[in-house]
Parts: sequence; C-alpha cells; structure tokens
Amino acid sequence: MKIVAVSQRVDVHDERGERRDAIDQKLLQFLSASGYIPVPMPNILLLNTTESLLEGSTFASIWIDKIKPQAFLLSGGNDIASCNERDATETCLLDYAAKHQLPVLGICRGMQMMGIWAGTHLKTVEGHVCTRHMLTGEITNEVNSFHNQTLVECPKDFYVLANSSIDGEIEAIRHHNLPWEGWMWHPEREENFNSYDIRRIKSLFGD
Repeated sequence: MKIVAVSQRVDVHDERGERRDAIDQKLLQFLSASGYIPVPMPNILLLNTTESLLEGSTFASIWIDKIKPQAFLLSGGNDIASCNERDATETCLLDYAAKHQLPVLGICRGMQMMGIWAGTHLKTVEGHVCTRHMLTGEITNEVNSFHNQTLVECPKDFYVLANSSIDGEIEAIRHHNLPWEGWMWHPEREENFNSYDIRRIKSLFGD
C-alpha cells in the first residue's frame, strides 16, 4: 500500500497559547478506504519559511527521507496567507513533488494552493458555502461546496476538468504533464464516500 503524506490545517487557540496542526479523521478514512496509508505532515518541519525541500538538508527533507511518501494530498481549511508555516510547507511539498514527478491531489484550499504555486490568483465567490451543485465538463457529478474563494483563471500548465453548473467557476483542474489534480469539493464530507471520487484518486495515485 502506498504512503500518502497529508498536509494539515492550523488551528489557533489563543486561550491556551497554542497553534495546533489538525486534520479531519474522515479525510484519513477516505484515503484508507481508497487503499492508501495516510501520514499527516506537521507544519513545523521548516525552521523558517525560506527553506526548501529541494536543498536536501532541512528537517523537512529528513522527514520526507524517513517517511518516503509516494503521493501527497493537500487538505482543505485555512485561507491562504493566514498561516505562514502551512503556506511554506505546502509550497515546498509542491516543489518536491514537481521535481520528483510524484502524484498530488489538492482538495479545496489544496487546489487553490496549486493555482497560487503555478502563478494564478484567487477571487471571492458567492453561493459556494454549505451547498451542493452539479459540475459540467469532464466530471459531471453533483458535489458539495464549502469555499468562498476560487481561482481567477486556470493556471499555466493545467487544464480545467470541471466547472460549476451554477456560475461556471473552476471546480477541478489537472496538470498537463504531472500527475496532479485539484478538486474544490471535499470527498471526505460525503455521508458515504463517493465511489467516483475513490476511482479517481486511485487512477491518480495508482495502486
């Protein structure tokens, strides 16, 4: 079974003076149900936000060396630019995955992070929080929606897999050359995991 490194959100608890890494157990269950071993990646592996996994000598590089993930999942939660340590960690993961041509799935914020990494920007949208809608394009499922930002445009070297049927906003992207996809919906938030989502992540990550 392949090991999938999963990025985590940052929850701030001022009353305790704590910044906690957190991840929904259902996301780990989704990966397990798809046939993978999920390993949450801490947001403290970069001692400063200018380090790079590609340098081969950072704490993060040592973690990658020991865990040996064969794919990455960038999870949802946190607006980009609200947690510098998470932004830096995920940027470095994308750099590393690009260099080594490893599969990546970006969920919601994770897809936004892919877009930022590839040079595009975000914009605010309405009508996409706590709702459901149909998709058009290569993917035509009904999906959940929990975001108030989306990509301004399809990033360079990617193409659009799906748009929202309600307003045409970008809902899924795929890299032309790398095994990378981004989904704006949350497969883990379905009451029962969608078999289509499981088939799609298995196609992306492999057996």
